[in-house]
Amino acid sequence: QVQLVESGGGSVQAGGSLRLSCAASGYTNSISCMGWSRQAPGKEREVVATIYTGPTATGRTYYADSVKGRFTLYRDSANKTLYLHMNSLKSEDTAMYYCAAAQYCSGIVMANYESWGQGTQVTVSS
Repeated sequence: QVQLVESGGGSVQAGGSLRLSCAASGYTNSISCMGWSRQAPGKEREVVATIYTGPTATGRTYYADSVKGRFTLYRDSANKTLYLHMNSLKSEDTAMYYCAAAQYCSGIVMANYESWGQGTQVTVSS
């Protein structure tokens, strides 16, 4: 049982920045990774960043090519909140962003999802 609640979305101008937050509770040892994905209307969901949280490779992060160099994924010291800091935002970053926890990750790929957040909207205007 793990519950995730996202926040921090909003509207920004292109080139601006935002920091998304994911508050986690009810962590279990079946979760080995967490990440952020996004989905724009009419488009398929894309995982943009993952972080390993299990006994192996814990703390290692991976990013999709579309956000590499602009987005940073990190956790607080107590591992209760997961953050996605987004810099140099573009119009194509506009999407609903979701936090997720999974049993497995292979780099940027997540599998066997345990929980999802409700999403937070990010809108970038040009």
